[in-house]
Amino acid sequence: MISLVLLAGCAASPPPAASDSPIESSYRIGPGDGLQIYVRNNPDLTMQVPVRPDGNISIPLVESMAAAGKTPQALADDLEESLSTYIRNPIVTVIVTNFVGTYADQVRVVGEAARPQSMPYREGMTLLDVMINVGGLTQFAAGNRAKLVRETGEEGETTYGVNLQELLNGEIDNNVPVHPGDVIIIPRTYF
Repeated sequence: MISLVLLAGCAASPPPAASDSPIESSYRIGPGDGLQIYVRNNPDLTMQVPVRPDGNISIPLVESMAAAGKTPQALADDLEESLSTYIRNPIVTVIVTNFVGTYADQVRVVGEAARPQSMPYREGMTLLDVMINVGGLTQFAAGNRAKLVRETGEEGETTYGVNLQELLNGEIDNNVPVHPGDVIIIPRTYF
């Protein structure tokens, strides 16, 4: 009897339906992103740069500047301020050309997906979008025992059970919104 109570306490709750509260969707630059930096009337400063693993970038006249966690506009503003020491009224545009995003802005899939990976969150992204991106399930996946782990702020994290096999077989009511930072865990079947 006690073991049944313990097992019931460990069961994952069903995934949440779409909420009315908007999800912050301003793209934040992350390590690994590729950036096109354009400085008007200064072709020597206009270039493509990667965001280093430490979250910084380097361009001529700016040895190192933090980029990770900023929006492209905020980084452009910071570059304008830094370049104003050398250039009169610089106008900088930052364009993200290779999207990775910060870890908090990614959705990660681990386990028995065809191509486990992390991907940048997009506004309105759903579980079906994620499964298409990872190529579905492997032949050994226990898709209906999958879990969605979501950071819930001060409360820590919450785990939801998701029925991926049913979703991929066309039962669209199993499609739920994903949030930035979600982790989807797909276990292996038992033989």
